[in-house]
Parts: sequence; C-alpha cells; structure tokens
Amino acid sequence: MTGQNGAVPSEAAKRDKNLKRGNWGNQIEFVLTSVGYAVGLGNVWRFPYLCYRNGGGAFMFPYFIMLVFCGIPLFFMELSFGQFASQGCLGVWRISPMFKGVGYGMMVVSTYIGIYYNVVICIAFYYFFSSMTPVLPWAYCNNPWNTLDCAGVLDAANLTNGSDPAHGPLNLSQMLNYTLKRTSPSEEYWRRYVLKLSDDIGNFGEVRLPLLGCLGVSWVVVFLCLIRGVKSSGKVVYFTATFPYVVLTILFVRGVTLEGAFTGIMYYLTPQWDKILEAKVWGDAASQIFYSLGCAWGGLITMASYNKFHNNCYRDSIIISITNCATSVYAGFVIFSILGFMANHLGVDVSRVADHGPGLAFVAYPEALTLLPISPLWSLLFFFMLILLGLGTQFCLLETLVTAVVDEVGNEWILKKKTYVTLAVAIAGFLLGVPLTSQAGIYWLLLMDNYAASFSLVIISCIMCVTIMYIYGHRNYFQDIQMMLGFPPPLFFQMCWRFVSPAIIFFILIFTVIQYRPITYNQYQYPGWAVAIGFLMALSSVICIPLYALFQLCRVDGDTFLQRLKNATTPSRDWGPALPEHRTGRYAPATGVSPEDGLEVQPLHPDKAHNLLRGSNGSAHPQDSRI
Repeated sequence: MTGQNGAVPSEAAKRDKNLKRGNWGNQIEFVLTSVGYAVGLGNVWRFPYLCYRNGGGAFMFPYFIMLVFCGIPLFFMELSFGQFASQGCLGVWRISPMFKGVGYGMMVVSTYIGIYYNVVICIAFYYFFSSMTPVLPWAYCNNPWNTLDCAGVLDAANLTNGSDPAHGPLNLSQMLNYTLKRTSPSEEYWRRYVLKLSDDIGNFGEVRLPLLGCLGVSWVVVFLCLIRGVKSSGKVVYFTATFPYVVLTILFVRGVTLEGAFTGIMYYLTPQWDKILEAKVWGDAASQIFYSLGCAWGGLITMASYNKFHNNCYRDSIIISITNCATSVYAGFVIFSILGFMANHLGVDVSRVADHGPGLAFVAYPEALTLLPISPLWSLLFFFMLILLGLGTQFCLLETLVTAVVDEVGNEWILKKKTYVTLAVAIAGFLLGVPLTSQAGIYWLLLMDNYAASFSLVIISCIMCVTIMYIYGHRNYFQDIQMMLGFPPPLFFQMCWRFVSPAIIFFILIFTVIQYRPITYNQYQYPGWAVAIGFLMALSSVICIPLYALFQLCRVDGDTFLQRLKNATTPSRDWGPALPEHRTGRYAPATGVSPEDGLEVQPLHPDKAHNLLRGSNGSAHPQDSRI
C-alpha cells in the first residue's frame, strides 16, 4: 500500500502498526466504516425532500459545488488530522492544548446524536418486526386504534366499488374529496398505536414497552458489533455498509416499474433554474453537505486514528465523500418513484404525498408499501435498510466516545478494559434513551435533532479550521501531511482550507441564524421552555470551547498573559506521530532522548506538560505562520 501512494519505503510499512492501540484489519474496512458513518438516514429522508423543495434538478448544481469546495476539503482535513496523531477527538488537540474544548464539544454532540439516533433505529426495528405478517397492520382502518376519520387508500378503492352500504357508490370527485380530508391508517398507526402520542412535550405518559424492548435490542446489537473495537466493527461493516445498496437497488427496480413512477422521478429531477438565484437554496445545499458527511462530530477523526500512519487518506476522502452524495441522489430516485406511484393512485400531486424526516420513513413510505403486491416483503426490505443505515452511523458515534475516553486515560489498564468502557457507554446510552420511548418521546427526539446538532457543529468546525490553519500554522500542517503521505496537500485543498471552506462555514452559520424558525411537529407548537432546553443543548457543546480555554490559560506557566497564551497554544511535547519510527525530522527525539522514553503511547494530558521541548526537535513549531 505504501508503495502505491508514494509515502515511504516498504521496509517502514512493516513497522507501521500501532500494536497497543490497534489498526484496521485492512483499508477496505476503514472505507466501508466511513461510508456507513457518512451514509445515514438523512440520505433517505432529508436529501430527496430538499431536492424537490429547492428546484429539483437545479438543486444538484449548488449541492455539488458545495461538495467540492466545502465537503471534500473538510473531510480530508479531519481524516488527515486523526491519522497523523493516531488519536481520537480529544487526543488530537495536543496540536494546540488550549483548544481541547473543541474535542469535548465533539464528544457532547456525538453523545446527543448517539442517544436519539438509536431510538430511530429501535422504531425501525419495531416496524421491521411488525411487517412479519400476511397483512401490514397499517393497511386498513379496521383496527382498535383507528378513528372515524381514518380512510385508507385501499378502503377508498373499496368505496368506489360501492362496497360500503352506508355510503353507497361514490363518484370520482367525491372520492378525491374524501381522500384529501382523510387521516391515513399509516399515520394513525404511527401516532395512536406505535407512539401513543401525548398532547404535549411535558406529558410523558407511559413508557411504550414494545419500543423499550426494541431499544434494548438495538443497543445490544451495537455493543456486540463493537465488543472488540475496530477489530470487530471492521468485519461487521462488510455487511452493514454494503447491503443497504442491495436493498435500494431492489426497491429502485420495483419502484420504476410502477405506474406513475416516471411522474415522481420527473418531479424530483425537473430543474427550476430561477431557484438558483435564491440564497436559501445555496444555504440548504451547504448545510446538507456539511451535516450529511458528519463533519465536526468527531467520528471522522476517530475512524482515521486507527489507520496506519502512511495510509493515503487523501484518496479515501474523495471516494467516501462522492459515494455519500451519490447515495443521496440514488435514494431520491427510489423514494420518488414510489411517491409518484402513490400520487398517481390517489389522483393528487406528488407534493401532497412527499414528506421528510420521520414522516417520510414511518408514515408516507409505509403507506405506499401497502399498495404493492406482496407488501410485507417490501416493508421488511425497506425497514431492514433503515436499520442498517442507522447502525453504520451509530457504530462510529459510540466508537468516538469510547476512543476519546480510552485515549484520554491512555494507560495499559484502560486499553485492556476497553470492552468494559464500551459496555458502560452502551448502558448509559440505553438509560438516557428510555424517556424517548415514552408517549412524548417523539417531541424530545425532534427537539434533539433540531438543536443538539445544528449551529453548534458549524461553530466547532469553523474553530477547528482556524486553529489548524492559523494558530498551529498552515505551513506546519502541510509539512505534516507531506511527511505522512509523501506529498503535500494539492494547492486546491490548501486554498480551500485557508480561505474558501471557512468562508462557506461562516455562510452556513449566518444562513442558519437567518432561517431559524421555532420548532413545530405537524400542528403542535413547542412551548417556550422546551425551545429554551433546545438552545441549552446546542450551547452545551459550544460552551466547552471557551471554558476549557480559560481553564488552560489559568494553569499554564507564564509571567504575562501573552506568555501564557503563547504556551497554551503551542503544540505539546507529545504532539506528532504516535510511533517512534515515524517521529522524524522536526519530531525526532532531542539528543539524549530515546524512543523508549514513552513516545509511543502516553497518557493524554498534554496540558500538564509545561516544559515544552524547543529548538532542534521542532515540537514547538515556528511562529512565522501563527497568529
């Protein structure tokens, strides 16, 4: 491998393994894991919705521009950052100890997402188990939980045949009027049976035991797949990262053969070029790229930290980013072929049946599935795909937290007990997810989804970019990459990292603030106290950055404030490659210091190392490119 990416002679490759911390079994495992992490539920339920809301095919233009100028450069930056230091989202901040709060912020974000993401997976498990029946339970209105307002598509078809003696035969206009006013059986199944939805976010009601059981199942699956860290999860992703594409293809073939599918696909793709001039479309494109690739969650840094030092992460970042975006586009064809069929069946416009978020996954799409022959089979396939898409992301979220804890302690004991750390994090995640299985759970899930990982991610990513490029210094970082890969980052990436990507991130932040609307769920308006909790969740990750910076300034050596600031932002003595054989050039040990002095794996407390090495070893880097 090292020969083909031009990094180092093959002899060094034999000593490229981090035996104490572990590495991926091979590079395919890393790529598949990263694809599984980046390709998630948002590719299926958010991208297609954004596409048709923002001008159909015209949305693809700003989407791919944002991919090239923001998505791929940020992806490459995070992969190279984690791989160079072989540390998780906390350990990498030896690069500038004052900004270690960025790593803690990433951990907080990953904690929030990990809690509610597994609840979404557990609901998909519930629907998967419910599909194991000859007739899907949300197909008709003859169930105990249905109301008088319920009118299923299949029931309406029966009504037109005069099968309801109470109403008699209905003409087409009457049937359409009846259909448009109806509450679908899939919606009533979702709200009244699966969730037993309460009337207010503060009214928790009872815990839904079937959902609680499915939540337990999903956490057990995640734990078992991560029981040996990347050694076990790297094997699981051969299935979880690839099989969703098999299911998508099966659903696509079935979808395009349905009557009306072409209408749905044309609705999805037809460009409305006038929309390109709207700032909102560009803002949506930038936000979708940013959130879809999983930047600033800490997961990319963590996954890359298990790479061998000379792995070509530049190539990997391009492959994974393009795969993620291609999956989004492909999923759009699958979703809209089915929605086009459904619109044709109902005699309404596609916009009347399209939705996004949980509404698409658990209401609109399940209803469309009832119209297909052998509907339980298609339902099983669809929800199995959702489960696998969710698990791929969840693996990385949990591994991010576990790796951060293990690297932070950093001693032999914690490395041997990593399985117990994984178990403890999984149990904590399960317990924190229990309130989300109550009757008010969906309100809290959407609150976390809207606030926990919104503008806080943008701020974290922006500070990371500025710290690496301007505090640590772009020349230093480019030299680090050349030392690792055998070539410096291409000029295009250098320009993006220094100027273009930070500007786009800042644009996303401004756009997010301007576009802000108080959260709602269907007709339900969230009370002010709930919105306040949402903002507190968002701020809880960002506040880590200034709090830790103040803490570091208070404890670092220095007679004046400027001296303290300089010492707090100077890379710590153990910043750099983890293995002694890779610490060459400016990272070479000073005279009288041998590799046995513990450079391979040290406790990650760089902030306690006040006596920074200076001079020939280059650990304290030149100041010419620093602010």
